[in-house]
Amino acid sequence: MRFRPCIDIHNGKVKQIVGGSLTDRGDRASTNFVADKPADWFAGRYQEDGLYGGHVILLNPASSPYFEETKKQALRALQAFPGGLQIGGGIRADNAGDYLDEGASHVIVTSYVFSDGRIRWDHLEQLKDAVGKERIVLDLSCRKRDGKYLVVTDRWQKFTDTEVTRELLNMLAGFCAEFLIHGVDVEGRSAGIDQELAGILGTWEKAGEIPVTYAGGIASMEDIRILQKAGKDRVDFTVGSALDLFGGELSYDEIRQKYHG
Repeated sequence: MRFRPCIDIHNGKVKQIVGGSLTDRGDRASTNFVADKPADWFAGRYQEDGLYGGHVILLNPASSPYFEETKKQALRALQAFPGGLQIGGGIRADNAGDYLDEGASHVIVTSYVFSDGRIRWDHLEQLKDAVGKERIVLDLSCRKRDGKYLVVTDRWQKFTDTEVTRELLNMLAGFCAEFLIHGVDVEGRSAGIDQELAGILGTWEKAGEIPVTYAGGIASMEDIRILQKAGKDRVDFTVGSALDLFGGELSYDEIRQKYHG
């Protein structure tokens, strides 16, 4: 189990938002924190501390008037820590290679693969052909509805019919190197992890062999210990709003020292 840092960018600023509040209309979101430092500052800090495998996420769609500034910040982060960060947000087969060329270690993909409410196997094949499965992270971020964890797309606004299960992870494992899974219902709320979701991930037989990162709700060292137990010490994690780097009270230095990997 290891700590994966993050850099979320919205409207051209590094932010921490409440996940379920994000909307493309007016580029609005309930915001927990807005950084006064650029994305490359955070990337440089992670490089200095030897924290590889962090996530840079563009939270504006390409249609947004803020997209170019958000993308500019993201590219600055990648260039500040070449090979150290993964990037997600609007990734497709035709642009994935561009981000790798800019310094990303992997591309993180959701909406391109889970399109029109279902899995697009043709898009998975195209993406794999374009950059190779070893450079792909599949984001299975999900929200609970009718007792099932369903993948959500388009900045967590649209439900698909795809349920996050161990069987799904097995089906998709041939197309990616890693999985990233946000518990969107608890994302940005610093109110504790989704233990049921963590349990699904931890009991997947390939967890550890294929890295799986959980995000959502971590607010204390006790939450990390709960995740460690629920995930059977095989699920990596990221912390956002609760981290002191982002205005919270949870010590970045303590976490990186204890869960460096």
